[in-house]
Amino acid sequence: MRKKSLYIFIIGVLLMACSQQDSNSQTAASCLEEAEAALANDSTRLGETLLRKTIQLAEASEDWHTDYIACQRLAEALSQSNPGEALRLMKQALSIYEQHPDDERNYVILLDYAGTFAAQVAYINEGSFDEALDYIHRAYDIAKKSQMNDMICQTLTSLANIAWAKDDYGQALDYARQAELVATDELRAGTLQVLARSYLSLNMLDSAEAVYRKIHPGDDVHLSYIIQSNLVKIALRRLGATQVEDSVAEAFDKVEDIYYKALEQKDEYYQETLRQEMENQQLEFRSKMYARTLFMIIIASLLVISAMVLVIRYRMQAQRQEERQLQQEAEHQKAQLHQANEVVAFLQNFILERMEVMKKLNQRGDSLIYLSPHEWSEIERTLNAIDNNRFSNLRKQYPNMQEDDIRLCLLTRLGISNRTIGNIYCISISAVQHRKLKLKKDVFGESNPDITLEQILKN
Repeated sequence: MRKKSLYIFIIGVLLMACSQQDSNSQTAASCLEEAEAALANDSTRLGETLLRKTIQLAEASEDWHTDYIACQRLAEALSQSNPGEALRLMKQALSIYEQHPDDERNYVILLDYAGTFAAQVAYINEGSFDEALDYIHRAYDIAKKSQMNDMICQTLTSLANIAWAKDDYGQALDYARQAELVATDELRAGTLQVLARSYLSLNMLDSAEAVYRKIHPGDDVHLSYIIQSNLVKIALRRLGATQVEDSVAEAFDKVEDIYYKALEQKDEYYQETLRQEMENQQLEFRSKMYARTLFMIIIASLLVISAMVLVIRYRMQAQRQEERQLQQEAEHQKAQLHQANEVVAFLQNFILERMEVMKKLNQRGDSLIYLSPHEWSEIERTLNAIDNNRFSNLRKQYPNMQEDDIRLCLLTRLGISNRTIGNIYCISISAVQHRKLKLKKDVFGESNPDITLEQILKN
């Protein structure tokens, strides 16, 4: 009976200790630090949850500085998945700052972010960029007046991005050049990206390549992807192989998907590690409570301490095993990215090795063009390789299609002009157009004149 009462007393002490730990109120600033640590480790979901909690704590305690900083951080985290919500949060952050101003530099940062997210929403919804430009011009004026060179660079880069989104590539290039003149080491890579993209949009390939080669990605895998993918586009444009540019971009998009999936897995692993750390912290706290209370009880308390030591050792072994598993998973993800890069390299070589047929198809004039069965086969195999077996599936779905119709679809998918197709089939341009209309209607059952054969094949 006494032994049972002793165990009840110990359990009661532990419950009181846990209650005391949970009752400690968390400040908004400490919650913000936890959120930023989670985001730094790519734990996006946990970071967003902690930022929303930070906003609630800051509003309750009237900690306005932490409040608008948390709104800004949460907007950044949501900018890709929910740009509309990101813009709303930035407007909320601006409203808080304007009611409780503290550092003018922070005001410039908030205005620049608000303009960036407003531009993102306008780009997605095909709306006006006036609101975005208003925010960023205000930010630029303050930065220039206070001689904040890094913020001048940042706002000029944002203006260049908006000009590029509006298809005003000349204006984008002008802003990007101004930004490069005042760019700090920290901002140089982002500024150079915008500058190179503007050159590429203006088809100034040599300048674009020179700028991309000036960017040093270091350990940034995503930046390396951006540089390499655009260098491939430049190489393809120089070869005149514009019709395969979208296919190569699709291959790089698959690599990017693998990259983001790897980040999601890292997020899950980080949350699991964080959960283990929280459990260990609770165990450490409980051990301290045992040390204070077990001093006053008899030999039975020693048994409890021994049991807790065994549990802690087991937890530590499990944690070490979990860390080893995390390391193995990280190595596996690295191997996947390497394999994906090899696949992209293979696609590039695969396309470049078959440029002779495309040169024949792209020749100008009205001379007759003859393609051998082998060359037709090469074209179809190439398109199947880069288009995920599109024409193999087309043959299965429409087994009654004539070979000439299949070849007309191949030429249409390659973007060959009606004049060149007429040179292949020895017919006029109007006859080619008629054959496309007939194929679209009789085989694919599409009678809408606004929908072309090219759109049908792409879909």
